[in-house]
Amino acid sequence: MFGYRVPAPNEALLISGRKQRGADALPFKIVTGHGAFVVPIFSKATRLTLAMQEAEVEEDCYTQQGLTLHVQAVIAFKVGDDHESIAAAARRFQGDQSQMPVLVGRIFSGHLRSIIGSMTVEAIIREQQTLADAIVDASKTEMARIGLEIDSLQISSIHDKGVGYIKALAAPHQARVNQEANVAQAVADQASAMARQESTRNQAEYARQTAIAQARYQAEIDQAQQTAAQAGPLAAAQAQQHVLAEQALVAQKNAELRQAQLIAEVIRPAQAEAERIVTLARADADATKLSAEAAAAQGRIALDQMMIEQLPDLLRAAAEGLQGANLTVLDGAEGLNSVVASLAAQGTMLLDAVRKGMTATPAAEPTTSTDVARRDAG
Repeated sequence: MFGYRVPAPNEALLISGRKQRGADALPFKIVTGHGAFVVPIFSKATRLTLAMQEAEVEEDCYTQQGLTLHVQAVIAFKVGDDHESIAAAARRFQGDQSQMPVLVGRIFSGHLRSIIGSMTVEAIIREQQTLADAIVDASKTEMARIGLEIDSLQISSIHDKGVGYIKALAAPHQARVNQEANVAQAVADQASAMARQESTRNQAEYARQTAIAQARYQAEIDQAQQTAAQAGPLAAAQAQQHVLAEQALVAQKNAELRQAQLIAEVIRPAQAEAERIVTLARADADATKLSAEAAAAQGRIALDQMMIEQLPDLLRAAAEGLQGANLTVLDGAEGLNSVVASLAAQGTMLLDAVRKGMTATPAAEPTTSTDVARRDAG
């Protein structure tokens, strides 16, 4: 937009030409962080850098001991962010902002010479940060008056311009350092030698283990090759064993079949024939026994009939024998009946005695073919 100015983040916009109100009013207006209108012809806008800047100091300084030291330092500074610092810096450097590092260098050169003059070389060498802090503290008030603030001061180098004082101060420490360095080097060499020896032993052990592993692997390979080479004959032998086993099984089955055939063709028919002969012999014996029993029964029946036929004669003879006997019969008719009954009982006993005698007579030995076959089978 025409007449509108916006300062950069690290700049301050100074607008002059318009009358500022107030007793403490500045001859220009300070604008930071936002834009502002600048009326052409009536107002003028300039810019003041707020960026970080550097100033170098290189000075020959005398110490408390009268020795000359050449000191180099670098100062980092900038314009303050507040309006008072910006206004103070604008009044002094708005016309030529390149004069800021020059003026800062001169200010710090004076403070550097002053502070080093109150210190010994040993203190300066050992306490460089203390020296830098002292220079910054001494220059703060003066730097604030011109609107500048110090961020840091670093001493880059200190030397005695070839006198050798600083080197002489460092000699004992250097000797001690060299001694410690030599000891450390010796320890390092010893450790290195030990490490090399340990590495050699480890390599030898690794080589040994590698050789053992290779031998074991080779043995496994040889064994596998032998196993593979023997696999064919072994498989053939196993197959032959299976064949022989199957043949033996077949032979056993054939033997069992032949045995079954022998049993069916020879033994079973012989057993059947023997059983047939025994059955016939038993049947013949049973028939003979039945015939003998029937004959015996017929004989007993005939005997009984003959005895029955002869019993009256026997009783008659007994009665005739009693006719001339002098018997006394008691109890009348009952006594007579008892005598008759006794005679009948004697006749019955006589009949039984005769029957037993005939039954006890041994029968003739059978002479049939069945008896002969039974005797032969027995």
